[in-house]
Amino acid sequence: MQAYEVTNTSGLDGLVLNPKRPEPEPGPGQILVRVRAAALNARDHGVTRGIYGYTRFPVIPLSDGAGEVVAVGPGIIGFKAGDRVASTFFQTWTGGRMPPDASRNSLGGMLDGMLAELVVLPRTGAIRIPNHLSFEEASTLPCAALTAWNALVETGGIKAGETVAILGTGGVSCFAVQFAKLHRAHVFLTSRSDEKLEKGRALGADVAINYKATPDWEQEMLKQTAGVGVDHVLEVGGANTLEKSMAAVCPGGAIYIIGSLAGAGQINPRMINRKAITLKGIHVGSRDMFAAMNRAIAETRLRPVIDRVFPFADAKAAFAYQAGGSHFGKIVIAVG
Repeated sequence: MQAYEVTNTSGLDGLVLNPKRPEPEPGPGQILVRVRAAALNARDHGVTRGIYGYTRFPVIPLSDGAGEVVAVGPGIIGFKAGDRVASTFFQTWTGGRMPPDASRNSLGGMLDGMLAELVVLPRTGAIRIPNHLSFEEASTLPCAALTAWNALVETGGIKAGETVAILGTGGVSCFAVQFAKLHRAHVFLTSRSDEKLEKGRALGADVAINYKATPDWEQEMLKQTAGVGVDHVLEVGGANTLEKSMAAVCPGGAIYIIGSLAGAGQINPRMINRKAITLKGIHVGSRDMFAAMNRAIAETRLRPVIDRVFPFADAKAAFAYQAGGSHFGKIVIAVG
């Protein structure tokens, strides 16, 4: 079969297509999936540069993918040939508290991922996808969608009428807008692109703030909430935007840390204490959370936002396109 492999830490130069990788076979408790689509996340660029200490090379990249089951191994219950499934980011975190070895059982890092024609997954490492979604749409769910769902719904318990600030317009942020509006929340969305903000408004954002034109975006949020602040902040920037997020959040509010795109910096704990802010790190989520999210997606017929679909032969171009930062929503690679 064909599969892409990250062979070293040189970035895209180390991403190569192996046209003769042996086809995997399902063992006990495993299923064989023909991958139809795979989706990119910011993490995948880190894998190509070797910034995660647990990555071993060569490794098939991408945690996110969807396809159909073509064979099952001995002892499999709950899956059969023909089932439409997506991968789970963590192959062994089924529910409850995140286990200590979760990162070492994540696809596309320590374990081979989804940028291949065929993959073998354990029973706990796959989940059925909503019937109304295409494989391309379903491939976007395992990381970005579940991260947003975990932050706002599982952890945040977001309620109708609450306010949420969503930073950026990448995959996680777009899903966060959709899930927040699904729960009838009031959404503030930030970006440096007016074009992306217009797309965000079309997606459901109530207030769009260009942080390049309005660098004190936290003050605008305070102004529009009568000085109270927002109930929830989805924080993708990291330490360099966290102080503004702490200023924007209301007393007793919550900030969900899902990334550090703006780089490292200093954090002043005084405001955390003075406003009784909850800071919560969000690292994707469990299979049980995935199942709950899929039920909501199926019930509301929500559709993921896909910016562009690349053919399998152009996987490197998909990586390069994402690195350019012009996308709104998810970037998908059609595998077969």
